[in-house]
Amino acid sequence: MSKKAGRFPLWASALLAVFLIVVHLSSFVSADGEGEQVYVIPVESTVERGMTAFLERTTSEAIENGADHIIFEIDTPGGRVDAAGTIGELLQDLNVPNTAYITSQAYSAGSYIALNADQIYMKPQATMGASGVINSDGTAADKKAQSAWISSMVAAAEANDRDPIYARAMADSSIDLPDYGAPEGEFLTLGPNQAEEVGYAEGIIQDRVELLNELELSEAQVVETSPTPAENFARFLTDPVVIPILLSVASIGLVVELYSPGFGIPGTMGILSLVLFFYGHIVAGLAGYEAIILLILGIGLIVAEFFVSSGILGIAGVAAIVTSLMLSSADMGQMAMSIGVALLVTIAVSIILFKTIGLEKGFFKRVILSDATSAERGYVSSVTRLELIGLEGKSITPLRPSGTALFDNERLDVVTEGSFIGADQTVVIVKTEGSRIVVRALHKSEEE
Repeated sequence: MSKKAGRFPLWASALLAVFLIVVHLSSFVSADGEGEQVYVIPVESTVERGMTAFLERTTSEAIENGADHIIFEIDTPGGRVDAAGTIGELLQDLNVPNTAYITSQAYSAGSYIALNADQIYMKPQATMGASGVINSDGTAADKKAQSAWISSMVAAAEANDRDPIYARAMADSSIDLPDYGAPEGEFLTLGPNQAEEVGYAEGIIQDRVELLNELELSEAQVVETSPTPAENFARFLTDPVVIPILLSVASIGLVVELYSPGFGIPGTMGILSLVLFFYGHIVAGLAGYEAIILLILGIGLIVAEFFVSSGILGIAGVAAIVTSLMLSSADMGQMAMSIGVALLVTIAVSIILFKTIGLEKGFFKRVILSDATSAERGYVSSVTRLELIGLEGKSITPLRPSGTALFDNERLDVVTEGSFIGADQTVVIVKTEGSRIVVRALHKSEEE
């Protein structure tokens, strides 16, 4: 047999390799529960709008890939009510069977998210509840907000055939449930045994493997999801604590830049802080391009104000920037507070810079006239001639009350104290104030 006849064609080798890979993958999938897929989506850390964007992406991905079940692994101390409401609606609209698996804690907004799942399982050490609404300053929310939140908790429980009294007790401290450690005045928190007893948990599960067995999905392909670096960064940047810091750094950097020659580190930090603010809010789905356009327009108007000095452009620029910030916020009150904090910090820094540096450096040096005419440089605006006081002379013209008088052969422009003095009258200088020389008529008795 010749070498040519014994050589296996290269294209046939490649085709065979592809065929073997496909067969292998097919057998692998069929071995794993006939192609069943379970998506595991973590619900961790603070509940905020960044988490909302992450859950929207991952649930959409699960649906598009034909997931048979979605497990939400919950470990959160709670967070924003509005973000929890959006996530709750997301779970309510899911047409894929789903389970909330509380691995540690599901407090406040976390308990609401869990109640919106089809079923709930808990680890032996997990807890859920303590869902009272509080403001960002730690005080209780107003009655209207509390009532709306209690209604949402009750509706989530009822939607999945759970006794609503326990959901109400989690958010309403006036409910008296002493047998579950929540006498009147305290919010209800359920441990796994209590939750199972009242029907708020289908069972106590040690780990994910046991949970999959319980759900009869032990052979399913598990797809673990996690936030992308961009989503994690966005969640950090949209944190209520970080927002006022970013805005303060942005405003301080731009103010300090006005006192610095050229454009350097302060201005770069200011612009970078604004970029980070809007980047985080865009990734989190809070800011749109209209906010960016307003920001650019506002900055342009403020810069134009330095050259036009009309006042209107500056006010319009500030209004445009504030509006862009408001449009990027999920909570107008929180954003207003953040802007207020940034404004107070900026005013304090501006006062310090003005007192220590003044307006002789940086951008102000170009727009403010700092040069002055001084006596040391040969400039004299006026001279107060005190030596003329008491000198007598004759009025050359009538003084009505100003005119001209002659003193020791020197003609001087003078003014009377208010009375009329005719020409060729004897006058005496009684006061000099810069170039102003005040005279009074000298009567004959005074001449003698």
